[in-house]
Amino acid sequence: MTAADLVRSVRESAGIAHKRDIRQAHAALAGLPSLPCPVGDDCAAIPDGDGYLLFAIEGMLESFVAAEPWFAGYCAVMVNVSDVAAMGGRPLAIVDAIWSRDAAGAADVWAGMQAAARAYGVPIVGGHTNARSAQGYLAAAVLGRATRLLSSFAAQPGDVLLAAIDLRGAYFGSYPYWNCSTEAPAERLRGDVALLAELAESGACNAAKDISMGGVLGTLAMFAESSAVGATIDIDALPVPPGVAPERWLLSFPSFGYLLSVRPAQAAAVCARFAARSIACAAVGTIDAERTVRVRHAGTEALFWDLASEPFTGARAHVRH
Repeated sequence: MTAADLVRSVRESAGIAHKRDIRQAHAALAGLPSLPCPVGDDCAAIPDGDGYLLFAIEGMLESFVAAEPWFAGYCAVMVNVSDVAAMGGRPLAIVDAIWSRDAAGAADVWAGMQAAARAYGVPIVGGHTNARSAQGYLAAAVLGRATRLLSSFAAQPGDVLLAAIDLRGAYFGSYPYWNCSTEAPAERLRGDVALLAELAESGACNAAKDISMGGVLGTLAMFAESSAVGATIDIDALPVPPGVAPERWLLSFPSFGYLLSVRPAQAAAVCARFAARSIACAAVGTIDAERTVRVRHAGTEALFWDLASEPFTGARAHVRH
């Protein structure tokens, strides 16, 4: 496949459509009271004393909850923990909202949430329960804390784009979820998540984004839009599990995967920190001032998104100047 083929496949995916729906939320928030930190990062960052409280929420697709209730429950905790890590923080607590037809209908969801809470060492401290719903739904929110932020609003032209992805896993059934969490030792999971906070606190990195349902390219478009920069990514340099084709990998959602924008002098050291924990990390591109996201693959290049003419999520609407 050429770079243009990959771009076409990703742009037409459901993950990109879901991310673009965020535009409506940004439009609805315009003009409302806001905090000094902009809206649109992996977590809301609320200044608090000598650091920040981090606040985020994730909702699970109802079809996913119905088909895979245990894994949906697990993911509800896991993705919130990942959002906190992406901001350079440490998770403090989770609350949930569960709707089910009856109490038995939520049993597997609860079992999955409990398993993830134990694995990541994050307590579930409250929430909302409805066991008389016509259909099952699930959402969970997290509170965390950071002393220094990693932010998707802090990438700078001239930075090196790094991708850090745990390849020690497998796809969960036929879903695009690269699961490197449920079978991993709890101690390893906690240490891997803590590494992002350690990088923030050391000053080695100040800009990052969690690879989410938009895949690598959708996440990069959100990252670049938030920071008002552009980027070029080399797909052939991206860490990929053996035997997985690029067109499938670019539509995947890894349970541990981050894009980081790092000053060139720090790039090798940051990669080494991930490598020390057996997490694949590589320089996969560059950050520039062009406001476009471009893709290179197999000797070809294509435009993925022109942010100057077509906003992706509209995140820049909440940046204070």
